[in-house]
Amino acid sequence: MSSPERAPMAEEATLSERVMALAREVEAAQMAGNLEALTPHALQSMLSSLAKLYGANVEAGNSYPVLAGPQSVSGTDVLVLCGAMLKAADLQVFELGMWQSWTGR
Repeated sequence: MSSPERAPMAEEATLSERVMALAREVEAAQMAGNLEALTPHALQSMLSSLAKLYGANVEAGNSYPVLAGPQSVSGTDVLVLCGAMLKAADLQVFELGMWQSWTGR
């Protein structure tokens, strides 16, 4: 008796595929005005994980643009997030500028 073909289950999808699906869901929720789609803790956890993974990739020489393109987010969104991340890490914009001049990034 042969088993019918089945669609891959979520746990069988690669991490990248699951993240891409989640990103689409989050964006759809935001566009629908559902600003509580993610709890603050869930958003904090995801931002922390993504920041660490991106930083590790850059440190390993796997440098690529952090955003899909200039139309993927607004300048205001970038400034709000960068400002909040600097504040959360107890860093000043001056320190960012100094680090960029030292590392060439």
